[in-house]
Amino acid sequence: MDKPEPDNKERIAKRMARAGVCSRREAEAMILGRRVKVNGKLIDSPALNVSPEDVILVDNKPIASAEPTRLWLYHKAAGLMTTHKDPEGRQTVFNMLPKDMPRVISVGRLDYNSEGLLLLTNDGELARKLELPSTGWIRKYRVRAYGGITPSMLEGMKKGVNIDGVQYGSVEATVESHSGNNHWLLVTLAEGKNREIRKIFEHYGCQVNRLIRISYGPFLLGKIAKGDIKEVTQKVLKSFVKI
Repeated sequence: MDKPEPDNKERIAKRMARAGVCSRREAEAMILGRRVKVNGKLIDSPALNVSPEDVILVDNKPIASAEPTRLWLYHKAAGLMTTHKDPEGRQTVFNMLPKDMPRVISVGRLDYNSEGLLLLTNDGELARKLELPSTGWIRKYRVRAYGGITPSMLEGMKKGVNIDGVQYGSVEATVESHSGNNHWLLVTLAEGKNREIRKIFEHYGCQVNRLIRISYGPFLLGKIAKGDIKEVTQKVLKSFVKI
């Protein structure tokens, strides 16, 4: 992660992200929505540098001091939203976390019916960094799909496909087993747009009926039980991520 400038100041959105309030992009939206005060003054532009001494309020509540960056591996079950609050009142990942957890945000998302490895962090700036395709981290999934799986379909996925004006990058899929028209596949991608795997399979006439993320970059789901959470040690985190 980038360090504060030598004069000990940094952009306010970055400070908010490092304090675990939200991502930098969400912080900028909060500022433009006139929800943020600095030293008692309402601000409306993210083009502001702040120091550790400045008092920052979001919705009239002070933000936390920037804590050491932490990262957790969480085994998400199907039937949970990856959001802090669902307008339909459905259970969320964050409702299910231990009560002694600090406020965290997710690195990317898994949709309601998807399960498996979800990275959580108290640092919005780290979350933003790990979501970027330029980080080069591969995501791997075990996918159960119903329909005809053909070599030409798998080759088409590998080349990338445009669906309703959205360009999806290369997705590598290999069949591990099948029973009739139900197939288990290992699917690998480097991007992760919203519902990407489901949309691509639907494009080829197949229905994904189970999707489990088994790894995100160097971090593996392994034997973490469904609903359990495991913190990454500082030594391991620093070996994979510049913080």
